[in-house]
Amino acid sequence: MTAAEVSYNYFLEKARHYCDYQERTIEEVRQKLKGWSISDAQITKIINQLETEDLINEERFARGYALGKLRNNHWGRNKIMAGMYSKGLSELMIQIGLSEIDDEEYLDILRKVLEHKKINEKDPFKYRMKLAQYAYQKGFQNKLIWEVINEME
Repeated sequence: MTAAEVSYNYFLEKARHYCDYQERTIEEVRQKLKGWSISDAQITKIINQLETEDLINEERFARGYALGKLRNNHWGRNKIMAGMYSKGLSELMIQIGLSEIDDEEYLDILRKVLEHKKINEKDPFKYRMKLAQYAYQKGFQNKLIWEVINEME
């Protein structure tokens, strides 16, 4: 075995462990491999091997990311989409991930976010604005936020 083959096998095994730990995007794996100072040719070869072994699957990542951020972090679609974009996912994968979100569950989570937010404000107008701002920062759409705020009263 040549030194290049040993190096390739070593880094392939390290990349397998990296992908086994949690779902990753191709871009995350590429950045990790670049951090290990591997040649571009070897990076491409390792990524192709990981895809063949189904250790990298961006569709699976997108679906899991969208549902996880909604259910665990109570993020809205806008923030989820920005997060997936920052992970280097394509527009198609982002749309696939967002399509996993059930509209009824989404509205329920928005309601919970708004109901559980504690705001010390006496003025009803300012209270509603602060509540809307909080939900907007969580990534929910303005139209939905105001619909839910109005139905809460």
